[in-house]
Parts: sequence; structure tokens; C-alpha cells
Amino acid sequence: MSGKRAIVPAAILTFIAALLVGQGAAAADRYDTAVNHPGRSAADIERDSKDQPARVLRLTGIGPGMHVVDVLGGSGYYSELLSYLVGPKGEVLLVNNAGFDSYDPSWNKRLAGDRLPNVTHRVVDLSAMQLGNATFDAALLIKVYHDLYWKELTDGPPKTDAKSILDQIAAALKPGGVLLVVDHSAKAGTGSADADSLHRIDDVYARRDIESHGFKLIAHADFLRDPSDDRTKISYKPPALGKTDRFVYAFRKER
Repeated sequence: MSGKRAIVPAAILTFIAALLVGQGAAAADRYDTAVNHPGRSAADIERDSKDQPARVLRLTGIGPGMHVVDVLGGSGYYSELLSYLVGPKGEVLLVNNAGFDSYDPSWNKRLAGDRLPNVTHRVVDLSAMQLGNATFDAALLIKVYHDLYWKELTDGPPKTDAKSILDQIAAALKPGGVLLVVDHSAKAGTGSADADSLHRIDDVYARRDIESHGFKLIAHADFLRDPSDDRTKISYKPPALGKTDRFVYAFRKER
């Protein structure tokens, strides 16, 4: 990812400022364009109605020429959308550990034949992801932040922890870079206790935890909230599958 033209992170801040005062409508059109890009799979298109990726990605200001890392991006659903957003002068790094990589190997078909030439796939050791310093304009943790507290993932080998992973992401972002987090809400006050049993995490805990790593919350959204979810069911299995109460946070790297 090194050796390419640096993108000034201030562009992200400018976009977000415009968005927050209601002046970002024209710029936001690129997110709908990415979602409507020809050639996306039927499975991805079906997922769009539940995940609303255009609305989620608008909170980041990601655009042409930027460098973005999709952390534990799994099948690469978001990596493909990011590919269209950053364009030929931008780059997307899709990183999985070995477990995530094998859980849904459809990333292989997604990237086959140099289909997304600006997307690089890498299998990493989470204790040493080697993302570099001040390399990226934005990072994504989409429905995987809770997994940083999932013992099956973090007890290894190699053993790692949420603090280490978040510190690595913070170091990899340029000053002013954006971290986008979407996750399944646990009951208030439960902290990270439900990460193992329910694959959920308390949104208040998540905000405080991430901000303790040098980030500041700059935007949040309620459009993935579902008040009918009682937050007691496993997030990735029916009947909660696709129907969870989810929080959406965008943070800026402050230091």
C-alpha cells in the first residue's frame, strides 16, 4: 500500500461537516452509484435491504483516491463497494485472519480474475496485522467489533486482545482518519459479556472503548435500529438473523 500518492484526510472532515449541516446531498450520490454498480452478485443485492450500505458509508466521506482497510471483512461485501468508491487511484485492503477467511470463502470468487483490481486480500495474524503507520484514510469494522471480545477468536493461537487490535487500527489511520463501526446491540450495561454467547456488544461500552484508543465519535445513526429485537438471541442465527438492533458509529482519529 506504500509508495502511492497520499490523500489528505481533511477531505473526510470537510465532507462530514457538509453532511452534518445538510449540504452533502450531491456528494452522497456516489454511494447510491456504488450500490447500483452493475455486476454485483444477487446475494449482495439481497443483503443491501438489510444492511443499507449506502447510508452507512455516507457517514465516512470515503471517496475517490482514498486508501481504506476492511478489517475482518469476511466475504468482501463492503470491500467491493469500497472498490467502486475509491476508484482506480484508491486502494482497498481486505484483511481476515485464517478463521474468518475460511468461514466464508466467497471472497475468492469476488476477487477472481482481477475483477476488483484495486482490492488486495490478505490473511493476517491479528496480534501483528502489519497495517503500517498512518497508511489509511478510513477503516471498517462491520459487525465484527464484538468479535474482538470473542474468546474463540482472541484466545488463539496466537492469542490477542481487543486493545491490541484497536491500537493497530488507530496507528494505521492517518490523523483525522475515520473508523466506521456497525454492530449488534446487547442489552444496556452488559459491556462485552455477550460477545461470546450472543455475538453482541453494548453500544455505550463500544463507544467508550473505542474512544479510549484516541478516537472521537463524529456521527451515529439509528436507521439500523430495531426496537422489536429484545437483544437476548444469538445475532447470526434465526430468528434474530437479519433482524437485530444495530448501532452505527463513525469515529475520527484524534491522536
